[in-house]
Order: sequence, then structure tokens, then C-alpha cells
Amino acid sequence: MNKEIIIAVAIGIGLSASCGFRVFVPMLVASIAAKVGLIPLNEGFQWLAGWPAIIALGTASAVEILAYYIPFIDNLLDTITTPLAVGAGTLLLTSVLPIDSDFLKWATGFIFGGGTAAVVQGGTAMTRLASSKFTAGAGNPVVATGEHAAAFGTSVLSLFIPIVIAVIVILIVGFILIKFGKRIFRKKQNQT
Repeated sequence: MNKEIIIAVAIGIGLSASCGFRVFVPMLVASIAAKVGLIPLNEGFQWLAGWPAIIALGTASAVEILAYYIPFIDNLLDTITTPLAVGAGTLLLTSVLPIDSDFLKWATGFIFGGGTAAVVQGGTAMTRLASSKFTAGAGNPVVATGEHAAAFGTSVLSLFIPIVIAVIVILIVGFILIKFGKRIFRKKQNQT
């Protein structure tokens, strides 16, 4: 496998995982990175490096971050942002993946980018629900702050140490899938 493809997939996985924490922050980071030439974008995705995209994504990031500090809105946002995170994860991986076949590029983007974003988003939603349950929502701002930091940190680190971040993300996603998979399997066994 080509080194360029491996690095592109690693960057895409890191950015996609970040979409599970916040939808617009990783898109903004990718947009700025493309504008300054840190990441190459595929044909058809150059709009992401334009000023209109940077301004729109910056505004959306600020609104999204602030909204997560509003009680009860934060839980509602988890419902809305799950499909958005999958879409953003798909788009970010697809935008950097140097494969000629559009079908293969989008399928890879959806499976690995969208899938990674979905798993991380599911984990953050469960964390927020637990926080709401055990602290009556008082702990949610702390959770939100951690998620903001994770979204920004993972996005930026994905640009500079993509392989390391991708391996960490794959391990975390694997852990989450195994943990919840076992829980679901046990519930089904107990029901029979």
C-alpha cells in the first residue's frame, strides 16, 4: 500500500474521530489546514479551503461549542449531531483520500470515516447521559469542556502525527465496540 494513502487514511480517521466529539471543529481545523497547505484536498473538495467555508465553519463551531453549555440542549444536540457527525466524518476522510475510484473513495470514507465518527459520537452521548443521570446535568459542562478539548486536540494532532492518532483512535473505537457489544450480547442472553 502506498505511503501517501496510509497517511491520508490516518489523517482522515483522526479528523473523523474528532467529528464524534464536535461536528464543526474538525471541519474548521481541516479547512484551515487545507488553506495553509498542510493537507491536500481531492478534486471537488477545494471549497473546503476557501474563505467562505472557513467563516461558515468558524461560526458553526462557535455556536456548537456554546450550545453544549446550555442544560438539556446538550442532550438534544447529541441526537441531532449523530447523523451530522457521520456525514462530516465521511466527508473529511473522502476529501483527503487519494484514490481515483469515486465509489471506492466514498465507500471507504463512509465505512471508516463515518463509522469512526459514529462510534465516538455514541460514546460521548452515553457519557453525557450518564453525567445527566448522576449529576442532574451539573457535570455536563465539564463533559462538554473535555469534548471540546478532545475535538480540537485530536484534529490538530491528526495533522502532525496522523499514524499515532489513528492507532489510538482504532484502539479506543475497538474498546468501545467490544464493551458495548458484550453488554448487548449479555442482555440478549438474559432475555432468552
